[in-house]
Amino acid sequence: MEHIVIIGNGISGVTTARHIRKLSEKQITIVSAETDYFFSRTALMYVYMGHMKFEHTQPYENWFWEKNRINLKKGYVKNIETKSKTLHFAEGDTLKYDKLIIATGSKPNKFGWPGQDLEGVMGMYHKQDLENLEKYAPNNKVCKRAVIVGGGLIGIELAEMLHSRHIPVTFLVRESSFWNGVLPEGESAMINREILNHGIDLRLGANLKEIKADANGKVKSIVIQETGEEIECNVVGLTAGVSPNIDFIKDSEIEIGRGVKVNRFLETNIPDVYAIGDCAEQHEGIDQRRPIEAVWYTGRMMGETLAQTICGNRIQYKPGHWFNSAKFMDIEYQTYGWVFSKPRENETHFHWKHDDDTKCITVCYNTTSNEFLGINTFGIRMRHEIFDRWLTEKRDIDYVMTHLIEANFDPEFFKHFEKDILKAYNNKLQLA
Repeated sequence: MEHIVIIGNGISGVTTARHIRKLSEKQITIVSAETDYFFSRTALMYVYMGHMKFEHTQPYENWFWEKNRINLKKGYVKNIETKSKTLHFAEGDTLKYDKLIIATGSKPNKFGWPGQDLEGVMGMYHKQDLENLEKYAPNNKVCKRAVIVGGGLIGIELAEMLHSRHIPVTFLVRESSFWNGVLPEGESAMINREILNHGIDLRLGANLKEIKADANGKVKSIVIQETGEEIECNVVGLTAGVSPNIDFIKDSEIEIGRGVKVNRFLETNIPDVYAIGDCAEQHEGIDQRRPIEAVWYTGRMMGETLAQTICGNRIQYKPGHWFNSAKFMDIEYQTYGWVFSKPRENETHFHWKHDDDTKCITVCYNTTSNEFLGINTFGIRMRHEIFDRWLTEKRDIDYVMTHLIEANFDPEFFKHFEKDILKAYNNKLQLA
């Protein structure tokens, strides 16, 4: 019987295993060094904040794996021998495969800062990070202050987590405005204000120089590169992005760039070896997507797609229109299609912000054809399937703005803003 081995028990690997089992009787083994069972990585913050327990982050009961004949192996893969199709483990044992799927996800970036490996320094990605956070920042008596380095989505999640336990937070963001490489200017500025309104010490244009240790090898303080200011703290969160977790592949014959190089079928350069999820890198991005996408739903879609190929129905990975969602403290964020931080050639943005400074939208459209290209929404929930359809139908901006109410996720019980948005849009047209 053909043996499928999957390295990594995140959303990508587990989705592949489930769908292979639905389609076939193949032997399946999932290998992981992190946890015994699959859990929802995006839910870790809610465990620390007291909204759920860790076992609630596990979508499947422990008996699920045996019932579905999916073998689980705890172990750290040291290297892959592709000629003999053998995995070598740090523990000394080996495992043979017929087909191998690499789904090892990401790891937090470290940039060689002095002190980056001290006790009390952590990312916020793995279950071990959550355990470290409980150890070093259980409350504001043990942790007098935390410093977060890096202004992305994980950074603001960590800030919210620590804030929920009344731990003072200094947030070092190297950009001049929060996440302004992704968000247009008006949105980024609104999120700056939201962070500050929560009492977080936001430092824009600030880089980490070093992390200093006390006599016991624990974090004592950090030094800011630009000013030389020293800030005392007990915890440092490194959230300056993530990179593919592929160190163990570097000595193999599998082609790598920043991630494991794959084609549109998620195949590597080695027959019977595939890569999916955060660690996979397309030779060229699909449409305008990046070659590496560290996004939960694309990992799931890759898993579903690859399961078909493994089971004899070889199909390309087609993720469709870009979308994503996140939360910035109390403000929910959604994006559909493409809204870049600055309009590109033949593009313009229409931006509307509510007077309460917690709701706004930015719509991007083509100035020549008026085609709707994308929308960012903050504080107003919109329906994914509506925008997905409008993008496919290549609707023009006027149609989208006059039908915006159809995309409202909460039409009955929540206040509407579509009339105000349409009025502002029409005013802009008259002024143009």
